[in-house]
Amino acid sequence: MSEHYSVIVGLSLALVVTSLLVVEVRHLKYAALAYFVQGLLLVAILVAYATLLPNHALYLWSVTVLISKAGIIPLLLWHYLKRMAPMETPNALGFGISLVIGVAVLAGFYWLVDGHMTWLAPVPQLAGEPYGTNLSVAFTILAFGLYALLSRRDTLKAVMGVCLIENAVHLSLVSLAPGLPETAMIGVVTDVVLSVWILLIIIKGMYEQVGSSDIREMAKLWG
Repeated sequence: MSEHYSVIVGLSLALVVTSLLVVEVRHLKYAALAYFVQGLLLVAILVAYATLLPNHALYLWSVTVLISKAGIIPLLLWHYLKRMAPMETPNALGFGISLVIGVAVLAGFYWLVDGHMTWLAPVPQLAGEPYGTNLSVAFTILAFGLYALLSRRDTLKAVMGVCLIENAVHLSLVSLAPGLPETAMIGVVTDVVLSVWILLIIIKGMYEQVGSSDIREMAKLWG
């Protein structure tokens, strides 16, 4: 059982790497590819939990995540990327400084949450592995998604930041109450596919009007 749990922990830590790639890779198509890989990792975590607990309702959740996060959302991103500039609008920090800050956010927030796991976990059992690591990773990805929203000028990167935040919500749900069938139901209904689609339509319209996906250019639409 501990060997199986170590697999879940490894998959969870891989989510941190893909989060860093989603935010820091400037080529938007490759950033979207990193998000696609993160979706597959999240599916693998859900399937692992469903098998080990067992909680067969998590299989339903994993199917919806596979369809949405490893299917619909990446396809939507790639579809709209074909009509827009392939490279991210440069952020104010520059690549080097942004990468250093990004790594610091990931490492610092993981250390902060992991060090206070006994306070965050609703029951002592969830402070152990693999739940503790997964919950730490979930809060870390949440913080990194917020960092993307605050530091990026490119509207498509902002959308990817929203997607990271939602992935963090899914991981935190399955980490806090993995054995409850209701957890899977909550996970199914908290998907943001429609919201992402609407945001991409708005961004495409903005790009057609001002020729840029820079958030600062949105002011021209009001002028």
